[in-house]
Amino acid sequence: MLRWRGEDDGGTRLAASLLFPAAAREEKLMKNTTPGYRRKEIIWSLLFVTPPILGFLIFGLAPLLTSFGLSFMSWDMFTPAEFTGTDNFQYMFADEKFYKSLYNTFYLLLGIPLGMIIALILAIMMNRPLKGISFFRTIYYIPVISPIIAVSLLWQWLLNYDYGIINEFIWNVFGVQGPNWLGDPNWVKPSFILMGLWGGVGGTMVLYLAGLQGIPSSYYEAAQVDGASRWHQFKHITLPLLSPIHFYVVVMGIIGTFQSFSQMYILAADGGPEYSGATIVYYIFQEAFKYFNMGYASAVAWVLGILIFIITLFQFRFSKRWVYQE
Repeated sequence: MLRWRGEDDGGTRLAASLLFPAAAREEKLMKNTTPGYRRKEIIWSLLFVTPPILGFLIFGLAPLLTSFGLSFMSWDMFTPAEFTGTDNFQYMFADEKFYKSLYNTFYLLLGIPLGMIIALILAIMMNRPLKGISFFRTIYYIPVISPIIAVSLLWQWLLNYDYGIINEFIWNVFGVQGPNWLGDPNWVKPSFILMGLWGGVGGTMVLYLAGLQGIPSSYYEAAQVDGASRWHQFKHITLPLLSPIHFYVVVMGIIGTFQSFSQMYILAADGGPEYSGATIVYYIFQEAFKYFNMGYASAVAWVLGILIFIITLFQFRFSKRWVYQE
C-alpha cells in the first residue's frame, strides 16, 4: 500500500486488524500485560542503580569537578576563592619540595620488583603439599589485613635508632651499630621500602600462589619428557604463564605507591630529615591542611592524577608484548 508522507497510520492499523484478527488480538494482549511487567522491572532496576550513582555523583564527580575549579584559584578555606589562572601550576613547577616529593615517590617504586621476587619465592615454597602449609600461608598474609596505623607505630619502634629491635639484632649479630633509619636522609626511604615489603609481600604471594595452582601439570610433565631442567621449566612455563599476575601487581603497585601516605605521616614527622620521607600525597596533604593552600593542593592533585593515568596507559599499551593471554 502506498502512503503519502505525513499520512496518519491509524487507517493502516485498522486494515491490518481486519485482515489479520489473530495478530491483532496477540498485539492487544501484549499491550495489556507487557508494559506493567516492564515498569516493575524498570522501577526495581532504578532502585538498585540509584544509590551507587548518587554516591558517585556526590562523593566522586562533585569533588573531582570542584578540585579542578580550585586548581585555578587561591583559596584558604576561610576567605572567598580568588581566580588566579595558572599561577598554582607555575608555582608548582618552580617549587623544590614538589620535585623532592616526586623523587621520593619514584624511589619507593624500587620496592615493587623486590616484593615480586620475594613473593614469588614464597609462593613456590607455599605451593607444596606439606602438612600444616595453610598455617604458614595465613601467617604470611596477616600483615596485609593489619591496620596500617598500628603497623606504622610498630615499625616506628622497630626502627628506633637507640633501642629498636632491628638495630639490637645488628649489634648482637654483627657487632656494629645499625643505621639511623628514620633520622638519616639516606635511610628513610629504604626503611619505608623495608616496611612495605613486610606488609605487602603476603598479598602478592597469594596472587602468585593462585597463579601457580592454575598452571596445568601436563605442561611440566611434557617438559620433563623433553628433558627440560627445573630452571628451564620455571623460565619457559612458570614465568610466562604468570605474566598476567606480574602485570596486575606492577600496575596496582605503582598506583598504590603514588598514593602512599599513612606510613610517611606516622614515621616521618614534617616530611622527615631534609624532606626525604615526603611522598607526593604527603606534600598535597601538607599544602592543603597545614598551610591551607587548597587551590595549590588541588593543582598538585590533578598533576598526580594525570601522571598516574599516563603511566597506567603506557603499561596497558605495551602489555601485549609480554603478557601471555590464552
